Amino acid sequence: MTIWVTLEMRVKDGAFDALSAFLEASLPNVRGFDGALSVTLYYDAQTMAFLIHEEWLSREHHQAYLAFIEERGVMAALLGFMEGPPKVTYYDRLVV
Repeated sequence: MTIWVTLEMRVKDGAFDALSAFLEASLPNVRGFDGALSVTLYYDAQTMAFLIHEEWLSREHHQAYLAFIEERGVMAALLGFMEGPPKVTYYDRLVV
């Protein structure tokens, strides 16, 4: 059973262009990480709300990815574009 993960953040004023370049360079690494199934980004320019929606094989796969990017400074770089840390939510996919 797969999981969906959302990361909700707010982009700092004036940081969106640099964030876009950072994401363009970084997203292939996310999408190629073991257990990653999909990554989709959403942005509201009026509120500067930024949402990352991901699908992973398991919570453990996602947490291994978070540990990997934390150790390499990628998470710190991402958070440098944001007003604060992300709100991370995990959703189990239900088959009804």
